[in-house]
Amino acid sequence: MDGLPSLNALPAEAAVERLRRCCGSRRWAQAMADLRPFADAEDLFAVAKRVWEGLAPADWLEAFAAHPRIGGKDALREKFAATRAWARGEQAGAAQASEEVLAALERGNADYERRFGYIFIVCATGKSAAEMLELLRERLSHPPHKELKIAAAEQAKITQLRLRKLLSRR
Repeated sequence: MDGLPSLNALPAEAAVERLRRCCGSRRWAQAMADLRPFADAEDLFAVAKRVWEGLAPADWLEAFAAHPRIGGKDALREKFAATRAWARGEQAGAAQASEEVLAALERGNADYERRFGYIFIVCATGKSAAEMLELLRERLSHPPHKELKIAAAEQAKITQLRLRKLLSRR
């Protein structure tokens, strides 16, 4: 993981921008950049978790807003160019879905967003579209305070996966 020395050596603003590819919260990325250098990957992951858990819900919502909707192909192509390849890989299960499942995901996302005020966040890696749809439907029944914590935990998983990808870059 030779990406860690590179991350540690970046100028502050460049580090913030690189870290925002992993998590869209500016406050999280700034705190992470300020806490460098990291001793090793495990140190990076532990600090990332600690910083994330110390953020306010508004910071979580900012991170959520940096994601395309599950199954939202147009958003993947247009809005999220900086993380497009990562999101496409993370959402590979949605790419293989039938039109019926994708349409149900689209409707479910709209219902979720109306109910909670932010997009459905799930660590999609390794999940089929049908599994994500089942999770979405289940989570629609949660009270808002519980769902926000679940979504934040899912974002933390996504962030760790993306940090691993960041470190593996040459």
